[in-house]
Amino acid sequence: MKTSANGYHSAMQTPHSPQEAPSLASLAEHGYAFVQGPALHALLTHTGDLSDWDAFADSWNRLQLDTHMADQGRYRRRRHAAFRIDREHGIQAQPPQPHFQSIEYNRLNGGIERWYQPVEPAIASGPTLTTVLKYAWSLFGTLAPTVAAWHVEVHQFRIEAHPDWAGRPTPEGVHRDGVDYVLVLLVDRRNIDSGTTTIHAPDGTELGSFTLARPLDAALVDDARVFHGVTPVTPHDASREAHRDVLVVTFRRT
Repeated sequence: MKTSANGYHSAMQTPHSPQEAPSLASLAEHGYAFVQGPALHALLTHTGDLSDWDAFADSWNRLQLDTHMADQGRYRRRRHAAFRIDREHGIQAQPPQPHFQSIEYNRLNGGIERWYQPVEPAIASGPTLTTVLKYAWSLFGTLAPTVAAWHVEVHQFRIEAHPDWAGRPTPEGVHRDGVDYVLVLLVDRRNIDSGTTTIHAPDGTELGSFTLARPLDAALVDDARVFHGVTPVTPHDASREAHRDVLVVTFRRT
């Protein structure tokens, strides 16, 4: 297997495992899938390794406050990274760049270039994130086999909840991201209630709901077909810290 200068493998997508079939079938039929943590762990370890998981999860403790919140909220922390993935060169880290969504896709915070602190280099190039990217590339590439290259954005989010106010994982409401596919991976959930993911048809009809409750629980979304949102989170015990940590990975064909 060839390795590029930046340390990422330059191989084609990982062959599929039998455990991946339900996720592919649900995405293809319904436009979304909920994958429970143990199942995703098996899929990821089939694809690569998670040897730096503890350091990966700990990096959420160093996220920076999101200062681009039009609702003036102080409940979201994040970091951002961008990659190009193609058949010739594999996974390639890109220079820091802004995150941009049009008003059509983000009525609250869209229409401007939003710059965030980058994902820490050791995390961006580490085995866990590389494995997640390879898995997503394999899965989404199967659903869109003619796509030769993807623009991929990685977002680390921490949503904090306080006794006086709820944290809003999707402050823009039920929405689409304006990409092709989305993976939302739970990293940590501490002392919070709610945070239910809902999936909707374009006409607003709710198609399904589930809660990411354990590390590696994941939502897979065909963003062109369905809308998604997450209900606000509140502290279960008002005397203790409360937060929801997720990794969001978006794939957009170039």
